[in-house]
Amino acid sequence: MKRRPFLKNTAALSVGALLSLKCKAEKMKEKQGVGDFGLQLWSVRDAMSKDAKGTLQTLAKIGYTDVECAGYSNGTFYGMAKEEYKKLLGDTGLKQMSGHTHTGFNRGDDATHHMNDRWEQVCEHAAFMGQKSIVCGYFFEDERKTIDDYKRFAELFNRCGEKAKEYGLSFGHHNHDFEFEMLDGQIPYDILLSETDPDKVMFELDLYWIRKGNADYKEYFKKHAGRFPVWHVKDMDDTEEQFFAEVGSGVIDWGDVFAHQKQSGMQYFYVEQDAFKSGDPIASVTKSHDYLKTLEV
Repeated sequence: MKRRPFLKNTAALSVGALLSLKCKAEKMKEKQGVGDFGLQLWSVRDAMSKDAKGTLQTLAKIGYTDVECAGYSNGTFYGMAKEEYKKLLGDTGLKQMSGHTHTGFNRGDDATHHMNDRWEQVCEHAAFMGQKSIVCGYFFEDERKTIDDYKRFAELFNRCGEKAKEYGLSFGHHNHDFEFEMLDGQIPYDILLSETDPDKVMFELDLYWIRKGNADYKEYFKKHAGRFPVWHVKDMDDTEEQFFAEVGSGVIDWGDVFAHQKQSGMQYFYVEQDAFKSGDPIASVTKSHDYLKTLEV
């Protein structure tokens, strides 16, 4: 073989090999887990009430990069003025993309529930914190007795979503299992979806609670594609009790869940665990984090 063609062929092979390696590297990169994700701070609520700074530092060391607030009350975050809390987050390297609140119906003067009478302040403070969303975290039992109550929620959601947009925020709702239980011949969650404006109201889907409610997330993703930009990722143990479990240790097929992230419109998500059999929330949320970092998607 003449030297010039040999060098030419060798170069071609080298380029081909490099392209092959690059392709393999990209595929490996795609299989390195689900990327950055956050923790809903309700999971570590007791620790936050005792030592917010130390708890946030620990979460950052575990590898969480984002937190979802569960401690906004009377204009403060975990008892701190917004300036103090924002500095604390900055010092730990964490961001807060989302935060929970409640409707304010039937709550009287309870300052922890803001949507019905203190909404603009909530939006102002969330925007100050750099949040991208505010989420209604729960409906209390005395405010969800009839399907008309859910229609009232939908009206409130549309108003809150419109105001939130003025502050560059999205507004959404976080489900539990009861939204999927038949009420007055209808499914409450379907009412919330059908009677809210998609341009104003999104949904933070809790993957544990929708399963506990015997509903199929795939059907909702298919029927309402793009309306679920935020998820709560929590697992369910394989017992009759269907207790909360560390992500990856229960019965939910997370590979299948994340295969639907594009269809759902998911942009970011939060690990959450409401209660712990182990009694050690930090150990549990560490296990969830470590599993998700190795989950191939």
